[in-house]
Amino acid sequence: MYRKVELAPKPPSEFELPLCGSLSPDNRWVKMTQVIPWSEFEAEYAKNFPTEMGAPAKSFRMALGALIIKEKLGISDRETVEQIRENPYLQYFIGQSIYSNELPFDPSLLVHFRQRISPNLINKVNERMVEKMRSPRPNQTRKKKKDSDGRNESLNRGKLIIDATCAPADISYPTDLGLLNGARVHTEKIIDILYKHIKEKTHKKPRTYRNLARKDYLAVAKKRRPTRNKRRQAIKKQLQYIKRNLAHIEQLIDAGATIEGLNKKQYKTRLVLTEVSRQQQWLFDNNKHSMEDRIVSLSQPHIRPIVRGKAGKSVEFGAKLSASCFEGYVFLDRMSWDNFNESGDLKAQVEAYYRFTGYYPESVHADRIYRTRENRAWCKERGIRISGPPLGRPPANVSKSKKKQAAYDERIRNAIEGKFGQGKRRFGLNRVMAKLDNTSGTVIAITFLVMNLTTWWRRVFCVFLCLFGKRTPVLGLMIISHYNWSGLTQEKLILNRA
Repeated sequence: MYRKVELAPKPPSEFELPLCGSLSPDNRWVKMTQVIPWSEFEAEYAKNFPTEMGAPAKSFRMALGALIIKEKLGISDRETVEQIRENPYLQYFIGQSIYSNELPFDPSLLVHFRQRISPNLINKVNERMVEKMRSPRPNQTRKKKKDSDGRNESLNRGKLIIDATCAPADISYPTDLGLLNGARVHTEKIIDILYKHIKEKTHKKPRTYRNLARKDYLAVAKKRRPTRNKRRQAIKKQLQYIKRNLAHIEQLIDAGATIEGLNKKQYKTRLVLTEVSRQQQWLFDNNKHSMEDRIVSLSQPHIRPIVRGKAGKSVEFGAKLSASCFEGYVFLDRMSWDNFNESGDLKAQVEAYYRFTGYYPESVHADRIYRTRENRAWCKERGIRISGPPLGRPPANVSKSKKKQAAYDERIRNAIEGKFGQGKRRFGLNRVMAKLDNTSGTVIAITFLVMNLTTWWRRVFCVFLCLFGKRTPVLGLMIISHYNWSGLTQEKLILNRA
């Protein structure tokens, strides 16, 4: 059951503290509360609770606020709840009106929050939040200009930066031998569970040869550089052990061991083990190392290998992301567990920029993979310049102006690389700790939202330093030279209105 509550942020002076005093309106959590559109998406979140029965659910502001706090501070679920209990500003951020020394909710509820708030909903909140962060435009519609022939043409403005990356999941590096050894161990556990149901009917337990199988595995796994024949022999032995164990599982079920004896997770694991055995047997028979929809993790079977070709990491295991960036704000445009060609997302990303701003970008800064003939023609029809040299044989002599333009475009494109680095080094995008596919998507989307919040707060703080630097011209010049943002004037308006 979900009860509609007042999600609009109240003034911090109305927050009741145990002692005399009030919250500071200049605190970062108070400022961020004012730019997040809590109430606009409460109805969509309430669809997760269609019935009127049961205990009242936590509000959308509390659920989203707790997830933002967790990713912003980079802490665990349990530590997030403790931080909220100890900090009145965090309690105000999640919508409480009175300071309380009690736990706002159990730490396990954060898992349900990640399941209920989908990545699509977070992307909507992110877009609406960035609209509030940007200064209000007098006219968001497409402006028109007349050329020499008197026709109307769209006035393109801004620079759109697009790129793709991978968010690795928290799994061990998958090898065929290690994956088969883990699958064998799981089959042995399932046999032990099913045998308990028919232990009274029969006294003969199926033999699994688990001690011998582990010795065969360690004999090769402990070697630093085993030969190819040694690895194939070890893989063949593990496949035989798994095949025998799977047959024993079917015999136990036919003998009366009910499949209901396995819980939901164990039943899902059994299906995964069967598929892993089939895939590894096909790879072994055909002497291959890759196949479509290959499972690389028993606990997270949705993860697929993503070939990136980067130095040191040619293959990553996680979700592939396609993102866009403009005016310092980054957006998650596409997320998939399967590998895809990011060049096909250029048109959709440009159209999303048009819907968001009301005009097409002046230029699109992308990697070489985006500069296909089709994308170039599509951008040319809309008056968009795509970065990079033209297709075909490079000219013998390149003018200095074109060299400067190419270097300038490459410097602009580095902005989205910096965003990926910020997400991976600061906000945990380099190792997604969530285990489910839907909760992992929520964690990734929340990371992009938190990065935009961080960018906005850093800019507001920079404006404060610039205003303070007016009294000391040297300090002001140093700040402006260090933070040379095009939206600095716009953020002054935001600060004045706040």
